[in-house]
Amino acid sequence: MRRNSSRILPFILYTLLVLLVAGCGGKQTLRGVLKPQSPYERYASSLKDTNLDHTALGKDWLAAGEKALHDSISVTLPFKETGYFAADRPRALSYRIPANRGEQIIVHLELKAKETFQVFMDLFEVPSGDNPKPRHLATADTTSATLTYEVEEDQQHLLRVQPELLRSGQYTITIQKQPTLAFPIPGKTSRNIASIWGDPRDAGARRHEGIDVFAPRGTPVIASTAGVIRSVSTNPRGGKVVWLTDLSRGQSLYYAHLDRQSVTPGQRVVAGDTLGFVGNTGNASSTAPHLHFGIYRYGQGATNPYPYVHQPTEPVPPVKVDATRLGTWVRVATRQANTRLQPSVKSSTYKSLRQHTPLQITGAVASWYRVRLPDNTEAYIASNVVESINKPIRYKKLQQDQPLLDDAHPKAAPMEQLSAGSSVPVVAMFHTFGLVRQQDGRLGWISIAE
Repeated sequence: MRRNSSRILPFILYTLLVLLVAGCGGKQTLRGVLKPQSPYERYASSLKDTNLDHTALGKDWLAAGEKALHDSISVTLPFKETGYFAADRPRALSYRIPANRGEQIIVHLELKAKETFQVFMDLFEVPSGDNPKPRHLATADTTSATLTYEVEEDQQHLLRVQPELLRSGQYTITIQKQPTLAFPIPGKTSRNIASIWGDPRDAGARRHEGIDVFAPRGTPVIASTAGVIRSVSTNPRGGKVVWLTDLSRGQSLYYAHLDRQSVTPGQRVVAGDTLGFVGNTGNASSTAPHLHFGIYRYGQGATNPYPYVHQPTEPVPPVKVDATRLGTWVRVATRQANTRLQPSVKSSTYKSLRQHTPLQITGAVASWYRVRLPDNTEAYIASNVVESINKPIRYKKLQQDQPLLDDAHPKAAPMEQLSAGSSVPVVAMFHTFGLVRQQDGRLGWISIAE
């Protein structure tokens, strides 16, 4: 907690300076002329052009954005988090998302604030290896935005979310994955796939380069995307086949074992158009009718089609905890509680905290709180192991004049001087410091070393 009077004047000054930055939004710098910049990069450049990068808040904002690229939480999709951006504490959220080629990452952001402001959403690809440099992929920067990206490679992806300076408000971010292609047989789903990518064929001499979707003979088979029919033919292995060129993605879709085809070479189709009907022609004559569906990328060969068509069934988990507590302080209610790097009991323990340790709630996921610890790091904690700090845990009678500090550190800035003989309510404890509440509701720290 750093909301002391010594920051009020800089806060006002920075507010005026940010207005200047907003007025410089259309300024063309040499960097902007030579290289296209994302909205985030343009905003960061405007801070530097107006020397705001030399101010404490400007430095903190830039540092938060950079730190987010190297210090992220791994999330399991679908994911939903509600949280709070505080105007006086620059903050950037960072989520690491595992994704496969053929999937779409869809991010939706909603804001609740007194006035609109920019929030920068940037998606990066994180290559494997030591200290990889994230590669920027996509961006969005409106007050209510949806970012959609089709994954090109099986990689970890990183989403950074950061508001502009000196803006506060509640956010809700939802992250999901969807297939990029329509399922090739209407009414069927991944549950109807009986043979997957990589299954052995011909006594192990080769591997299955697709998926097999079983359905009754004569069931329509559709175009999974818009494209051009490249070939309609018959061959010993695939029987009656159709090749569909997907120009937008640089790949071809392969439909095999059809009972009959219903398109001609060169024909343009849209997603949902019927290409043929399920059968068991070719080397599938001894099996039940099914569609062999494959994808071949130009210059790279076959790729696993499952992520392209698999429709996740898991619902977006609702936020079950009280969102009105965002930004407030709580304390550990049990003798000991574990904080975790992800909102899951399966996640590794980040830090174990003693009873009465104070935590500031910054977000909420399902039945978990995202909290800021007294050392200013963030982690998740189960909501059922924390309690309100409204009721004091003890009263401390001061034996001498003592400063009320803005942080739990001996070198923290004093907010005011407390008089000897006064009795102050202690609402939480951290090491040798107590978090106390003044009569006007303000919180501060005192040394409680005996």
